[in-house]
Parts: sequence; structure tokens; C-alpha cells
Amino acid sequence: MQARMTNPAYVLPGAMKGIGTLFQAIGESGLSQEVAEIVGLRASQINGCGACVHGHVHNLRKGGTSEERIASVAAWREAPYFSDAERAALQLTESVTRLADRSHESVPDALWDEVADHFDEKELSAIILTIALTNLFNRINTTIKEPAGTTWG
Repeated sequence: MQARMTNPAYVLPGAMKGIGTLFQAIGESGLSQEVAEIVGLRASQINGCGACVHGHVHNLRKGGTSEERIASVAAWREAPYFSDAERAALQLTESVTRLADRSHESVPDALWDEVADHFDEKELSAIILTIALTNLFNRINTTIKEPAGTTWG
């Protein structure tokens, strides 16, 4: 499989600069890389983005995450491998990613309170930006049919 075109983030020179700045801010937030990757993986699974699923799985393996945890992200509610904090982050990811599926608030107060109990404001900001950026990349990659296994940078 070949992409329809070069990734738009590379076609427009200023795009990667802005994206890079956001990634830098996320990296400086204190949020663990593993939580960021799990959040990115879950959003990518929901959106059917093979390129991003592949990338997040690769990053999780490289970071030492167990195969059991990686394989269970799609069924995190039924899996014993996630902390309460990770479960809260995964629920937030699903709520924010599935905006079109909602018939209520995108993030109910009870969910917000639960996530805020586990993460400070900087970490929570990083989670929200990670979800948003992942959804951005998912939409770009599925539009241009970016194949799984593509590497960037």
C-alpha cells in the first residue's frame, strides 16, 4: 500500500514546526511517556489509523511495555493490567475521540473529576493535547491512506 500523497504536515513547512512545539510541551509536562503512548494507541484504534496504531505499539515496545498491556489496550475495561489513573486517561481518550457518538456532554463532570484526581494540571493538559494531536494525525493518515509501518522524521 502506498499513501495517496506526502503527509500534509511535511508538505506545508510551518506545520511540523507547530506540531513539534506541541510535542515538546507535552514532553516537558511530567506525563509519563507510557501513558501518552497508551492514550495515543487507544485513540488510533478507535479511529482505525493503522499507521498510528503501528507507531504507538512500536514506541510502547521500545519503552519496555509488556505485550500483555499493549494487546489489552483495546479491551482495557476487562484487562487487569491498568492502574486507576491509566483507566481514567483511557476513558477520557474515548470520550474526547468519540465526540460524534455522544448524546451528552463530551466529558461529564464525574469523568473530569476522576481524571483530575490522578493527574495534575500539567499532566492533564498533556493528556488532552496528546488526544487532540493523535486525532489530528489519525484524520490526516486515514485521509491520505498512510500505510502502517511508515516512519516519520
